[in-house]
Amino acid sequence: MTGSQVCVIIAARNAARTIPAAIASALREPEVAEVVVVDDASTDDTAKVARAADDGSGRLSVMRLDVNRGPSFARNAAIAGSKSPFVSILDADDFFLEGRFRELFASTDWDFAADNIMLIRDDVATDVSKVVAPPFSADPEFLDFERFIEGNISKRRIQRGELGFLKPVISRAFLDRHRLRYDEKLRLGEDYELYARAVACGARFKIIRSCGYGAIVRADSLSGRHKTQDLKRLADADLALLAIDNLPEGSKAVLRRHERQVRDKYRLRNFLDVKAQRGLASAAAYALTSQSNLIPIVRGVAADKLDALFRRAGLGSKQQAPPIRFLMAGTSAHAKK
Repeated sequence: MTGSQVCVIIAARNAARTIPAAIASALREPEVAEVVVVDDASTDDTAKVARAADDGSGRLSVMRLDVNRGPSFARNAAIAGSKSPFVSILDADDFFLEGRFRELFASTDWDFAADNIMLIRDDVATDVSKVVAPPFSADPEFLDFERFIEGNISKRRIQRGELGFLKPVISRAFLDRHRLRYDEKLRLGEDYELYARAVACGARFKIIRSCGYGAIVRADSLSGRHKTQDLKRLADADLALLAIDNLPEGSKAVLRRHERQVRDKYRLRNFLDVKAQRGLASAAAYALTSQSNLIPIVRGVAADKLDALFRRAGLGSKQQAPPIRFLMAGTSAHAKK
């Protein structure tokens, strides 16, 4: 497949500092026909800075929302306002590595195609335009529903690497055929929900281990500042997925596990919110409302206290992301020769 065909969508809020590099990395790729930036009611100069990053090719457009609507709404607006046959999401503080789309379009046997992500801690990130992809072998495979959902169940004290973090190139024809768009009620897990629903609809979701996406890991990222209710909405989205017709029992079982994990996180966060706002007595009353509340709250509080005790005893330390890591394990292409 040759020629320009991809619309890169960048939903941005207060991203004036990082968005020039994101836009430049997209415009550098010859397969990119459009770059649509949606400024989601920023209070800084995001829209102005984004327009200044134009390379004169006529491919960049900037939309401005007067009210903050969240990434799902912004992305849907960009999809509606663009026309390329493929769309690709790029976060405003991330970037594409050179040659990304050439690798993904090396074959066309997919509806969604995602590559590996290089996660770079922000205090070691320098000039992202000079970052080079490691020589990982592609090792292509396809995700089925159970494998995808299982890949989004996180484990305590393990560096996060959920498959919902993937940033695939997506066939617009598939989205339109199945009437799929981002769920605008979600401000957390909106990618996960779209991918899960697409795979349930029969999407051929291909992943390759070669690396084409660079993500800057920041302690103050928007995705790390989600509200307690965002967790509840994500758990509710799992319940809606469970209602899909003809979903196999194995798929339902792993989906229930994901829903339970997210719901338990919500219950613990809500307990802590009630405690902070109305005091321990009210929080205890909430915890004791049901066993479903009590067990994850007791387990979560105990685990947090135990971690704090270990740190004070010098037996553990606050987990910090390594300078560079990868979402998926990769094998050097040189090692296979």
